[in-house]
Amino acid sequence: MNRGSSRRERDAGFTLMEMLVVLVVIALIAAVAIPQVMRMLESAKTRAARIQLHTVSQAVNFYQLDNDAFPTTAEGLAVLVDAPADSETWAGPYLRRAEQMKDPWGRPLIYRSPAGDKPFSLKTLGADGRAGGTGEDRDVEVGE
Repeated sequence: MNRGSSRRERDAGFTLMEMLVVLVVIALIAAVAIPQVMRMLESAKTRAARIQLHTVSQAVNFYQLDNDAFPTTAEGLAVLVDAPADSETWAGPYLRRAEQMKDPWGRPLIYRSPAGDKPFSLKTLGADGRAGGTGEDRDVEVGE
């Protein structure tokens, strides 16, 4: 009886070689999958930034309809959430939350009005927070 039980004990576990093979397979899968998942998450933030900029841009346009002028650069986007003291026609808030004025990376959106030949521009500097860049670091901008 002792002989049978020791054979079962030997056959019951995994060998070191089997464990190493499993770990190598898991590492290979992770090496291929993780960069792909990270790229998808990063591009999702850029798409979210573009959608957010369009939403805030629409709020700026609604502000202009009510007040007959776009917010100035000095006023900034804060007037979309809080009424200016001297405004009688403000019908906001034009954005639900002040957090909507930040990009997906947590930095404030950049607003200018006027912006060259456009009444305003609205942009984010991307993941790196610096002008220019490629991929996730590139600037995303909308303007009327």
